[in-house]
Amino acid sequence: MDLKIHRSIQEIDEAHWDSLLQPNDSPFFRYAFLRGLEISGAATPHTGWHPRFVCLYDGVALRAALPLYRKDHSYGEYIFDWSWADAAHRVGLPYYPKLVSMAPFSPVGGRCFLGHDSYLQVCRRPLLAAALNMLESEPATGLHLLYIGQEEAAFLEASGVSIRHSFQYQWKNDGYGSFDDFLGRFRSKRRAQIRRERKLVKAAGVSTRLVRGHEATDAEVDAMWSFYASTVDQFQYSQRYLNRDFFLQVKESMGEDLLFLFAEKDGQIIAGTFNLLKNGVFYGRYWGCREQVPFLHFEMCCYAPVEYAIERDWIRVEAGAGGSHKMGRGFLPTTIRSAHELRLPGLREAVDQFIEHERASLDAQINVAQGWVFKD
Repeated sequence: MDLKIHRSIQEIDEAHWDSLLQPNDSPFFRYAFLRGLEISGAATPHTGWHPRFVCLYDGVALRAALPLYRKDHSYGEYIFDWSWADAAHRVGLPYYPKLVSMAPFSPVGGRCFLGHDSYLQVCRRPLLAAALNMLESEPATGLHLLYIGQEEAAFLEASGVSIRHSFQYQWKNDGYGSFDDFLGRFRSKRRAQIRRERKLVKAAGVSTRLVRGHEATDAEVDAMWSFYASTVDQFQYSQRYLNRDFFLQVKESMGEDLLFLFAEKDGQIIAGTFNLLKNGVFYGRYWGCREQVPFLHFEMCCYAPVEYAIERDWIRVEAGAGGSHKMGRGFLPTTIRSAHELRLPGLREAVDQFIEHERASLDAQINVAQGWVFKD
């Protein structure tokens, strides 16, 4: 097969790229999403995201790929390695640029090596070899494959790449018949708290409404963009990764996967969330509001998605990175895996020791979490 490294997703045929995705793959690796990030200027060399799509072709047919970005920083990844970068800086070593495999700004699990299983058995090893060779040719100080699957992690660990464990809070549908059925799993104090919070939102005159992306009006898309921007602007160290053009792009190109959740009061939209829905998985991404209502954030980002998921038999709600408050609302810590190959003298050994201790601590925390939230 022929190996090619593309510096833009637009150099690749859309149908060929999307043919690599399997039903359970992340929708954030869809061609339309990656292209939207590029043409809107969100993930480009100007913002420190240099596309490097490693592809294997059989003639003109694309058989497998590893999406990579050459990064000048660690923003927008959510697998935090700032302490590693600081350690390198302290001993006079450059930590950037580095190579990262993920969908930009999207902390969503799935495969990094894309392709049909029959081809990946042959193609995965040369794709990894090509990525490791790029550490010399770029040059780059390390290869970081984020949000990888368990089977990929086993392959990479067997190939000598260090595997790191972190976690996200996710909700899984255990066959609940209703939201009250779900609440029945909680300890009584936590159950009463959730009911009180939802009651206060309803008493404020707020209702929620789901809108498919292709059915959303331009005014609704603009409202969601303003909610996203206002939320980011509230925090000193946050930055707007996305712009209005991106929201309009994905509305047109991914309307069947895009889902807005709006909160309305007195006939006006006062809050919203930007989400993707694929194969029964609700991926909650961005939230914002123009009116402060007590517990509205929990309603929009936790309770309403869970209730809709139960009603529609969705299997999982992923609410993104961070947020320990989610655990008290039924979102349990779920192991997230990443792989790291560092080519910095001395730092690799220190990072491996850190990863080993971190994995043991996180695994222990995850094991006890369910007993803290739910009844025995």
